[in-house]
Amino acid sequence: MDPFKLLSKSLGAKDLPVRIRLWNGESLSLGRSESVLLEVKDPSGLALLWHPTLGGLAAGYVESKIDLRGNFRDVLRIGQQLCEVGANNYRKAHDLVAGLKRRHTRARDMNDIQYHYDVGNDFYGLWLDARRVYSCAYFKTAEETLEQAQENKLDLICRKLMLKPGDRLLDIGCGWGGLILWAAEHYGVDATGVTLSREQRDFASLLIEKRGLSSRCRVNLMDYRDLPEGRPFDRIASVGMFEHVGVQQLPDYFGKIFRLVKPGGLVLNHGITHTRPGGTELGSEIGRFVEKYVFPGGELTHAANVVENAAAQGLEILDCENLRPHYARTLWNWVDRLESERKEAIRIVGERKCRIWEIYMAGSAHAFEAGWLSLFQVLAARPDSAGTNAYPYRRDYMYQ
Repeated sequence: MDPFKLLSKSLGAKDLPVRIRLWNGESLSLGRSESVLLEVKDPSGLALLWHPTLGGLAAGYVESKIDLRGNFRDVLRIGQQLCEVGANNYRKAHDLVAGLKRRHTRARDMNDIQYHYDVGNDFYGLWLDARRVYSCAYFKTAEETLEQAQENKLDLICRKLMLKPGDRLLDIGCGWGGLILWAAEHYGVDATGVTLSREQRDFASLLIEKRGLSSRCRVNLMDYRDLPEGRPFDRIASVGMFEHVGVQQLPDYFGKIFRLVKPGGLVLNHGITHTRPGGTELGSEIGRFVEKYVFPGGELTHAANVVENAAAQGLEILDCENLRPHYARTLWNWVDRLESERKEAIRIVGERKCRIWEIYMAGSAHAFEAGWLSLFQVLAARPDSAGTNAYPYRRDYMYQ
C-alpha cells in the first residue's frame, strides 16, 4: 500500500487543526480548520508519523526532517493530542539506574554544562532579560515585563534568605551573575558565585569589575564539590542548578551544602521537579530528546525527594513554594523573544542550534502548563547547637 495511504489510515481519524504536507506536494488535513502545518521534508521524516512521539517530532524538527509552521503554543498543544500524551506521561527512576551510576563525574558534568551554557553570550542576550537570569521569574501581576519579574525573583530569594549587610552569600551555579550582583548591590552582602561555564564566568566577572564590586563580589570557575569547607557561608542559594546533580548524587549534594553553611544559616534550593513521585524524565521520548540535544546528564525528581534528601543530611525544611505557572509564563516570554530575533539567532549559532532552543523552550512551557513539571523553591536551615535557626514566626517578611 502507498505510504501516504497508510498515514491517512493511521491519522485520518484524528480531528485536529493540522495539515500534513509531503515533499512531493501531497497533503492530508486532519481537521476542519488548520492552525498548524507539518511539512515532511523527505521520506525519512514520514517514519516519525507512524507512531508519533513528542520527542521524536522535536528531534525531526531539529534535524530538519520536518518543519512546523504556526504558533508554538498551538504546535505543542496539538502535538500532545497527535501523540496521545496523557497525565501519566513519565519514566520512573528504575528505568534509568544504569545511566545514573555512570554519569556524574566532575569531567562529565563540566562537559555537559559547557555544552549547554557556552553556546555564546550573544545568543542568550537576544532573549533573556537584561540581567541574563536563566531561571524561573516571579510575576506579581500578569502585566509585568520579564525584566520586572526577574528582579522580583532575585529579590524574593534575597528576602527568603533574610540577607543583611556583611553576610557571606554563596550562589551555586551562578549563571551570568544576576543574583550575586543583585544581593551585593541591594543587600550589601559579600557574594561568591561558582559556575562550570567559562563564558558565564567571564561575562559576570566583567560586570563585577565595571560596577566596582570586585572587593565583595566574585565568580569562580569550579565544581561546587571542590569548594573549601573551612569558612562556612551565612547563606547559600542554588538556582536552576540541582537538575544537573543527578538523583543518585542528591545525598552528596545536600551533604556538601550542609557543611558549607554556618550553624543557624539558611539555604534556598530553586529547581525544576517532576510532578509524579518516582518520575525522573518525561515520556513520549521527551526525556531522550532533552538528554541528546539540550541537557546531557540532566535528571528530574519529585519535590518530596528533594525534601527527604535535604532533611536526611541535617537541613531543617522551613518553607516550600511551587512556582509552576511562573515558569510557564517565563518560558513563553523567552520563546517569543527568540522568535522575534530568529534571523540574528541563526546568524550567531546556526539554524540547528536555534531550532533546538525553540522547540525545547516551547515544549518546556507546555510541560509546565500541562502540569508535567513543577518549579519548587525549598528553604531550609542548618540548626545551631541549641537546635535553633533564624526563621521568624511569620512568612510576611518574604512578600514585603
